[in-house]
Amino acid sequence: MAKKLPKVPVVIVGMGWAGGIVAAELTKAGINVVGLERGKERKTADYAMGHDELRYQHREELMQDLSKETITSRNNEKMRALPMRDYGTFIVGDGVGGAGSHWNGQTYRFLPYDFEIKTKTVERYGEDKISKDMPLQDWGITYDEIEPYYDTFEKMAGISGETVEGFGYGPRQNPYPTGPMLKTPIMKMFEAATKNLGYSPYVIPSGNLSESYKNPDGISRGACQYCAYCENFGCEYGAKADPAVTVIPVAQQTGNLDLRTHSNVIEILNNGSKATGVVYVDSITGEEFEQPAEVVVIASYVYNNVRLLLNSGLGRPYDSATQTGVIGKNYCYQVSSASSMLFFEDKEFNLYGGAGALGIEIPDFVGDAFDHTNEKFLHGAGIRVTQYGNRPIANNVVPGDTPKWGAEFKKASIKYANSYFPVKSQGASMPHRYNYLDLDPTYKDAYGKPLLRMTFDYTEQDKELVKFMAKKTHEIAEKIGADIIQTNDVQNDFNVNKDTNTHNTGGVIMGADPETSAVNSYLQMWDAENVFVVGASAFPHNSSFNPTATLGALSYRASEGIQMFLKKGGSLV
Repeated sequence: MAKKLPKVPVVIVGMGWAGGIVAAELTKAGINVVGLERGKERKTADYAMGHDELRYQHREELMQDLSKETITSRNNEKMRALPMRDYGTFIVGDGVGGAGSHWNGQTYRFLPYDFEIKTKTVERYGEDKISKDMPLQDWGITYDEIEPYYDTFEKMAGISGETVEGFGYGPRQNPYPTGPMLKTPIMKMFEAATKNLGYSPYVIPSGNLSESYKNPDGISRGACQYCAYCENFGCEYGAKADPAVTVIPVAQQTGNLDLRTHSNVIEILNNGSKATGVVYVDSITGEEFEQPAEVVVIASYVYNNVRLLLNSGLGRPYDSATQTGVIGKNYCYQVSSASSMLFFEDKEFNLYGGAGALGIEIPDFVGDAFDHTNEKFLHGAGIRVTQYGNRPIANNVVPGDTPKWGAEFKKASIKYANSYFPVKSQGASMPHRYNYLDLDPTYKDAYGKPLLRMTFDYTEQDKELVKFMAKKTHEIAEKIGADIIQTNDVQNDFNVNKDTNTHNTGGVIMGADPETSAVNSYLQMWDAENVFVVGASAFPHNSSFNPTATLGALSYRASEGIQMFLKKGGSLV
């Protein structure tokens, strides 16, 4: 029997970027908030001298324990879904800061095209350009409407970058608050080659500070040291934007945030049309608690958002056969197989140094910046060179014809350790009727709740995108002038244990129509007006860009919506 606690105005499930932003904005407005985080407390001091690749990168110190909670995965409905036992495709954070603590920091805005993708596609190419199995839809918000929230997020996080004009990029009311990161030799080589080809390279916008910065909330952080320990690591310098360094301390300083760690929410209590609170388990003692609230904010990772709604009976589950229902609909990923690996016989670079958002990209093939009339796909990809930093344990990149072990492998590993880099792409992921999330009928978690089942595979759209982008990466590689170029132009079947992009979106998508979306533009549920579902689960498709800036912008907008709801109630649109 769960112990019932006193009612509060707002309870937030998950204290990563989404939950942290909402907590900061509400508490600054004088609203009392309970923040529930399944993992432990984390602060910058916890990462001091944390350059332990084995602990954080390979043993996944900051991630959820897959022996207690995981997902099941299958490529299509004819397959039996099996539990994911090892992190590969994506890594789900655990603890205060969530994925916002272990992310790399690449912080792009989505394009105006993204937010009105169906309308703009039909206007330019006609309705026949959109496959009947592609439930493409507008987001219920325009770029101009979301731009101020992007600006707020970038100022809070201190994003370092340079403005891009043209190519379908939206206008900015302000430049990035800090300048772009340094250009390394491999970035300069990419820059020269792409300019010679007539392209327009720009330094990737970065959540790793290029210089010391104090944000509007008074949070001061130092500049990036280019130490290479970003991805899967917390930043010991505080240079990487992190909810545990930025928004959560602001919320705590108000005295209006009751942050409860080791608190795993297992159910949203509701009467079918309104939530009354949540039930959570103290993961240390095993005790259950009921936390009543006027407003429930679901701000966990994509999979957890969807699973919690389905396990709580909130919203209408998606049915792929009839294409009705909305919870679990439009799960999207990222398409990033098109790449060219470059090896050099007489050039060496300092590839050990780097940062999670250190890189350079061309915008010439993103969104609808080029004519898709004769192409068999929509949207596009950014093409880039990045320098994350090659940590010592698991970086043995060698040419493809090298033996996989033995003396020749060791010799090639040493020879090319600092003499290679990839020209790679990151492409948009369009929705498909048979790519979705639901509850697994067989497998359950440690609390007896059904696991989330992911049904996903790459589509013909994705395969055509990879073929197109591979030609472009190879063209750039040839212009750079490597001695060995190996280009991949094939998109294989999705493999949950091997694919390496961590950008998951959809499942609780936003829109202007309750029949085709789960939440409105304030991320308020159509079917339960006092429930706000905040995060990348709201994206109706995934752009070619990393999702964090858009997640952050929508979180600021949701914060406004929650305050309006507390004052007057009802649907906000």
